[in-house]
Amino acid sequence: MSLSTELRVKELLREKGWTTKVLAEKTGMSESYLTHIKNGTRRWNEDSLRKLANAFEVSPIDLFMQRRKRTDNIDNNVSLPDKTDIMLKLDVVPVMGDIPSNPSPYTNQLMQTTTGYKDVFVSGINVTDTSVFALAIDNNNLAPTFNKGDKIVISPEVWVRSGHIGAVEYGNDTPKKAIMKVTYSDNYILLSPLNHKDAPIALLRGKDYFRSIGRVIQRIQDFE
Repeated sequence: MSLSTELRVKELLREKGWTTKVLAEKTGMSESYLTHIKNGTRRWNEDSLRKLANAFEVSPIDLFMQRRKRTDNIDNNVSLPDKTDIMLKLDVVPVMGDIPSNPSPYTNQLMQTTTGYKDVFVSGINVTDTSVFALAIDNNNLAPTFNKGDKIVISPEVWVRSGHIGAVEYGNDTPKKAIMKVTYSDNYILLSPLNHKDAPIALLRGKDYFRSIGRVIQRIQDFE
């Protein structure tokens, strides 16, 4: 799958529930310029790409549209190769007992220490996000999706799209942090608890506070 030079601004605006005016305020760019970028009628530059990535809280690479190869003529006689050149890279991920509000190598280290997981790490597979962290699950409040003893790896660089499970912050008066399944609609953001017991929370787009901290990208189970 290759990348197009077209940006996913329309899609991300829809997911966030923002207008072009809101995006202009967040990036410092003009509405007319953003409209051109959104419609693909004007070329973006490195500075605008960085500002858009910061506003949408995604990595710059996640702003690009992906081109999918056509699969009209699929060969039904497909055989698996005897060997593969795919290499899995293991990376060290810090473990902590709570969700950091603003993950970074420094804040993750502080959170490790303050939550009793100093010098505790797990191995993540093909992790490139330097702010990635692993949340230790110390109870069964997230069962049956995650169980006590699990470690869930969360990447702040990966945007939580509709249907994904992620670390989120929500609530107007006293914001709460939690692991939820997120579903976006035109007017609402639905947060579904993973235990299937508590009622889903419906947030009104543009009015109720919501922030994606990162998406769950890996589960490490404790079989002891």
